Amino acid sequence: MVASFSSCSSVPALVIVFSIYLSTFSLVEAGDNGGFSVDIIHRDSLLSPFYDPSVTHFERLQNALRRSMSRANSLKQFAISPFDVSSQVVSDNSGSYLMKMSFGTPPVERFAIADTGSNVIWIQCKPCERCYNQKVPLFDPNKSSTYRNLSCKSKECDLLDSKLRVCAPKTNDCEYNNYYGDGSSTRGFLATETFTLSSTSGKSVTLLEKIFGCGHNNQGTYDEGESGLVGLGGGSLSLISQLKSSIGGKFSYCLVPFEKENVTSKLNFGSEAVVSGDDVVSTPLVRKDPVTFYYVTLEAISVGNKRLPYKNSSKAVAEEGNIILDSGTTLTFIESNFYLNLESEVKKLIHGESFVDPPFLRLCYEPGTDVNVSVTFHFSGGADVKLKPLNTFFRNSKEAICFAIVPYPSVDDVGIFGNMAQMDFLVGHDLEKRKVYFKPADCSKH
Repeated sequence: MVASFSSCSSVPALVIVFSIYLSTFSLVEAGDNGGFSVDIIHRDSLLSPFYDPSVTHFERLQNALRRSMSRANSLKQFAISPFDVSSQVVSDNSGSYLMKMSFGTPPVERFAIADTGSNVIWIQCKPCERCYNQKVPLFDPNKSSTYRNLSCKSKECDLLDSKLRVCAPKTNDCEYNNYYGDGSSTRGFLATETFTLSSTSGKSVTLLEKIFGCGHNNQGTYDEGESGLVGLGGGSLSLISQLKSSIGGKFSYCLVPFEKENVTSKLNFGSEAVVSGDDVVSTPLVRKDPVTFYYVTLEAISVGNKRLPYKNSSKAVAEEGNIILDSGTTLTFIESNFYLNLESEVKKLIHGESFVDPPFLRLCYEPGTDVNVSVTFHFSGGADVKLKPLNTFFRNSKEAICFAIVPYPSVDDVGIFGNMAQMDFLVGHDLEKRKVYFKPADCSKH
C-alpha cells in the first residue's frame, strides 16, 4: 500500500495480520535503541480475529492471491508515475498484515492494516460524516486526555504537501485528505495521540505524541474488524519514520509460512531488529521516488546453475532500484519478458506436464510432481538469497502446485519481492546505513 495525503475526499491488497499492541513508548523514548518485538499474525491464520472456520484453506489462499494482484496493480501505477502524488495514492485494503493497537488515554484497542508500502497512520473517529462499517465503536477523541488536533501552522502539518492538506475554517486545524489507487479514501484531522504496544516480553511500550489521522470520512471495501491503517513505509509520517531516532532506524520481520496457521510471526524494532551471523547477506537500499517504498536492485536470478541477468527489453543492464520489498503482496512480480526466460529454465528442471491456472498463475503442475528446483535472487552488493521450496512453489488447490513468481503485464514495471518469497527469512531494514539484510530462519521459532 502506498499512503499519501491529497486534496479531494474518499481506500484497500492481500492481508496478513500484524498483531501489535500500541501503548505509551517509555522504552523507546528513553533510548535503549528501542529494542522490542511484537507478534504479527497472518490474517487468515487460526489466531486471527477474522478467522472463519467455514472458509477452506484454499479459499483463503485464493482470496489472498486476488488481493495480491489488485495490490500489485496499484503499486506499479504509483512506482512508475510518482509525480502525480497529489491526485493518486496507491494504497488499498489488501495489505498483508494487521496490527492490534491501542490509541489514547485511557487506551482503546483497535485492529488496523499494517503496511510497509504505506506512510500514514489513521483510524475511524467520531463524529463520522461517512464511515464504513466496523464491529467496535469508533474512536472518540473527546474521551482521550492525550488527543490534540494539529494546527495548520504546525511543523507536523508542514510534513504534508500544500496540495494534500486543508486548513479548517474558524479553528485553523490541519485537515488531511487521503485517496488510494483503488478508489478508497480517508479524510479527517491530523492529530497527535498516545499509542500503546504490548511487546513479546510482556512489557507495554508507550509512544507519546505520535502523528496520526483521525478519520471522519472514510470509504473503502474494508473488513468490519479493521479500524484503519498503520503505515510502515519510508515517508515522514509512517510509524517507522516517527520512531526512527528511537529505534536507530532499524526494524525487521520474520514471516511464518502460510501452512503454519497457529504460529505468530514477529516484527522487531531497534536493537531487537539487528540481523547478524555468518549466513547474513545485505544489499543497499536505493533512494527513489516515491520515498514510501523500500527499493533494492535485482541483478539476476539463477535457476539451478543457470544465471539469468535481470533486465527488461529496453535496458542493457539492471536498473538501480528495480524491485520493491513489500510485505503486503503475496506473490513476487517481475518484468514480463524476463519472466518468460525464467519460466523456460524452471520447466527444463521439472519432469511433468505444466499448465496455466487462470487468471494469472502461469506455471502449475499436478500435486506430487517434484518441483524442488533451486532458485536464487542475486541482489546488488553480493546478496544472494537462495529461496527455499516453500518460497518458490505453493499448493494453490487440490489440483495444482504453482510457481510463486509471476510476470507484470507490461515491460517497464518495477518488480515486487512479495511476502511468500520472504517467508522463513529474517529480513532487516537499517535506514541509517541504507541496507537490507536477509538471513535464512525458522520463523516459527524466531
